Amino acid sequence: MSAVETNKARFTKIFSENIRREGADRLLEYLTTGCDFFTCPASARYHGAFEGGLCAHSLNVYDCLVSFLESKAAKDLGFNYSPDTVATVSLLHDVCKIGCYKVSYRNVKDDQHNVWQRVPFYEFSDPMPYGHGEKSVYMLSGYLRLTREEAFAIRYHMGFSGVEEKRDVGAAFEKYPLAYALSHADMMATFFLEGKE
Repeated sequence: MSAVETNKARFTKIFSENIRREGADRLLEYLTTGCDFFTCPASARYHGAFEGGLCAHSLNVYDCLVSFLESKAAKDLGFNYSPDTVATVSLLHDVCKIGCYKVSYRNVKDDQHNVWQRVPFYEFSDPMPYGHGEKSVYMLSGYLRLTREEAFAIRYHMGFSGVEEKRDVGAAFEKYPLAYALSHADMMATFFLEGKE
């Protein structure tokens, strides 16, 4: 079984066992048959810039969020979320990337043989430029109902590294601790588990 197939099977299992709210079945059907969620990259050049990178990243964020929420620090602070909420925000925070990456080609000189080669790379082109976190919230809302805290967590999962007004990020983290927890998990996955290609 390929890495893409393995990740798809694990994602589907976690999703099916945890996300049981109305509309979840339609969303999972869309993800598995109606789009490129399981084959697209997570980025064009950095973390997850390979076929299936978005699903791999989503699973990494899920693992990091579960681990963080099980930590003594998170428990001492009262972070307590249902398996449904944890799976929803972590597995689905980047659905905004669906359909945004296309394979293109460029010529690159092989340093060893001094020969030009045609190599593939991912090009980002968003057919629905609606932002990042807010686009994920918008897309998910067409399938299932998010709680306010889940919506804020997904909206602000980029934390202070995004282009959002920094005061809004801080206010969202203070008012909705899940937003901080998801941002923490996303940063852990992005910078420490995945990194550049």
